[in-house]
Amino acid sequence: MEIIIRDAEEGDVGKILEIINYEILNSTVVYDYNERTYEFQLNWLRQKKKDGMPVIVAESKIGVIGYGTFGIFRPFDGYRFSVEHSIYVDKEYRAHGMGKQLLQELITLAKKNGFHTMIAGVDASNERSIEFHKKFGFKEIGTFKEVGFKFDRWLDLLFLQLLLK
Repeated sequence: MEIIIRDAEEGDVGKILEIINYEILNSTVVYDYNERTYEFQLNWLRQKKKDGMPVIVAESKIGVIGYGTFGIFRPFDGYRFSVEHSIYVDKEYRAHGMGKQLLQELITLAKKNGFHTMIAGVDASNERSIEFHKKFGFKEIGTFKEVGFKFDRWLDLLFLQLLLK
């Protein structure tokens, strides 16, 4: 399957919304409970662009099948060189290399823009995501126990880090 990684455009918001809402309703990859609206997701994209943060999509001949982004890790001046990323791939197109291509592009963009470190916050039970990140050189840094609550259970959040040298 041929994939193109490109900057997200406003016309991609509907598919981005479909992907994230599936994850909200069916997984613990994001600790939200309620589906997002089109307006919310459009404003999110516009704010990312205004802040100079990337939103990229993986596109095949059938359209957008995944997306990735990053933003400043925490909203304080001292964190301005640290970013936290997110990658989501449509449930029908996982295990075809889209996540790898998206993460590689995010790492490239982070380096190009002078960031020092990239952080991943991953549900500690998501072994596939943890192993995925380790293949890119991310190291486990620590786990926050029972900081999330979803689907009637407490969730642990694992942080992984990649130094962008």
